[in-house]
Amino acid sequence: MARKAGSHAEITGPAIRLAALRLFARSGYAAVSMREIASEVGVRAGALYLYTPDKQTLLFQLMREHMEDLLASWEATRSDGDPLERLEAFVRFHIDYHFDRQDEVFVSYMELRNLTEENFAEIQGLRRAYEDELEAILAAGHDADDFRLPDVRVTTLALIAMLNGVITWYRDGGRLTRDRIQRIYWNMTRRMVKA
Repeated sequence: MARKAGSHAEITGPAIRLAALRLFARSGYAAVSMREIASEVGVRAGALYLYTPDKQTLLFQLMREHMEDLLASWEATRSDGDPLERLEAFVRFHIDYHFDRQDEVFVSYMELRNLTEENFAEIQGLRRAYEDELEAILAAGHDADDFRLPDVRVTTLALIAMLNGVITWYRDGGRLTRDRIQRIYWNMTRRMVKA
């Protein structure tokens, strides 16, 4: 039987994911119970199991959705150009994408330790696919002697960590605009890779 648009399931499922995301980001996965998620949504705890088999699956789905959306958004945004232009596009994309998804980013990076081995492997594969995008840009610049890098992989991981760090301290309405943050981070990145 097909569900009608606007059905209870279409409304409750996303509400459960959003509540879980917010609670995991605020309190941590281990500290949040299914009962707490249900209370946040306004349903009984038993009703959650109509939408997800368990809390682990819910965490995994949130992380997978985030990484798949990140990869798809980058794919739709990325452009051709020389390595420096591509690197600037990546830096600006990464910061812009993450500014509006702080809970998703926090949960995706801080709750990896709570995934089962199988779920961890899948999320790690998606993360590696995204890192590979940056690594390919850096390798192209290194191979063309445009970038001076002691180690392309280490530089990739260092840049990802630096770019992810902005969400831990940046808040809208502060003394720096989003555009200014992007320019600062782009200038730091450029100085980091150029000879």
